[in-house]
Amino acid sequence: MNKIRAVVALAFVVALAPRGLQAQGAGEHPKVSLTAGRSTVLTTDFDVTRIAVTNPVIADAVVVKPREVLIDGKAPGTISLIVWGGDSRTQYDLIVEPPISALEQQLHQLFPGEAIAVSVNADSVVLSGKASSTAVMLRAAEVARASSPKANVLNMLQVPGANDAQQVMLQVRFAEVNRRSLVELGTSFFTGIDGYKNWVGRSTTQQFPAPDFDADKGLVFSDFLNLFLFNNKYNAGTVIKALQQKGYFQSLAEPNLIAYNGQEASFLAGGEFPVPIVQGATGTVSVLFKEFGVRLNFKPTIAGDLIRLHVRPEVSSLDFNNGILLEGFRIPALTTRRAETEVELRDGQSFAIAGLMDNEAQNDTAALPILSQIPIIGNLFKSKGERKERTELLVLVTPRLVRPLNPDEVPPLPTLPTQFLPEDEIGAQIQGGGGVVDAPAMPAGRAASAR
Repeated sequence: MNKIRAVVALAFVVALAPRGLQAQGAGEHPKVSLTAGRSTVLTTDFDVTRIAVTNPVIADAVVVKPREVLIDGKAPGTISLIVWGGDSRTQYDLIVEPPISALEQQLHQLFPGEAIAVSVNADSVVLSGKASSTAVMLRAAEVARASSPKANVLNMLQVPGANDAQQVMLQVRFAEVNRRSLVELGTSFFTGIDGYKNWVGRSTTQQFPAPDFDADKGLVFSDFLNLFLFNNKYNAGTVIKALQQKGYFQSLAEPNLIAYNGQEASFLAGGEFPVPIVQGATGTVSVLFKEFGVRLNFKPTIAGDLIRLHVRPEVSSLDFNNGILLEGFRIPALTTRRAETEVELRDGQSFAIAGLMDNEAQNDTAALPILSQIPIIGNLFKSKGERKERTELLVLVTPRLVRPLNPDEVPPLPTLPTQFLPEDEIGAQIQGGGGVVDAPAMPAGRAASAR
């Protein structure tokens, strides 16, 4: 009897329920998108009697006509809007997107037709979307950096044909060539070897060492130079300086360095030299080390099919001729040549970013007055020294997009043709990569149980 009453009551409730009631809470709700700071009108198929929003801070809604609802976006976020009318009920998802920034509007004006989106955070600006060419991608990033100089600009724009690699290996070749040429020519005449107490003579331009006369020792030679001639009969001689030197020096360095996209990497092949520093009134000396050698700093930026490089190569060497002597320490100077520039290359292309040439020439002449002006024999009373030096530095850069090697792609390391060290006795006893060496003997009972 109770079961019959329950069935009748359930049938009565179902009969009284509205036939047109639509509940859409279980399925996917219709979506309404708008931008913060803007409004949109939602049109319904029935007369609206009541509405409700979950968070009026994100968006607010008001009924303006029986079948129209005005929605105002206030802040970015997603909320729900429920609309009732008659025997119907509909739920919407209101998606309020961030407002379009002034930078994004400027980019749309400068690059019409480009799908560029801008997201501005507290300390960064993110460019996303697609660009039709590499030039548009780079220009958009430059505009973003100029409009927000204190923000960190992340360029996430995609370019057709771009490579997925995010690491760049920079192959740099340093070539330094030094050429030196030296020419020295001069003569010194002297006489009076036996009778120097009565009469002696010497001619010199003082550009090169010449013999001196001493009352006790006689004729003293500090340097015989290159040619020495002496006549015993006439007690006359000459010392000739005739020298020609040529030098050629070439220094090469080929560093390879890998850096991540947008990150700076550095390389140094050289060393450090100590520099003493006197501190305060105490006079204590501390040592500070300065670096020298071949240095390379670069920062790659992958822009589609192009690689933009900010490169700063530097070559420095010790110069003891221009150094100083301080508190007993010999501190050399540094001869430095550097270049800093930005280039754009494709994968595998090369560029000569620096051709630094330094030419030095020195010409010293000396002559005896009157005697040097005599025709023909006047050249015997002249001396000269010519020094020429040319230094040329060439830097070639080649960027390449690289990826990590799989285990089966790693090349074998170079090995020595002969054995490096002889095998020791203990190591020779280990078979199969392991074993027991010099261990105490195991008791018989435990050995049997182990088996």
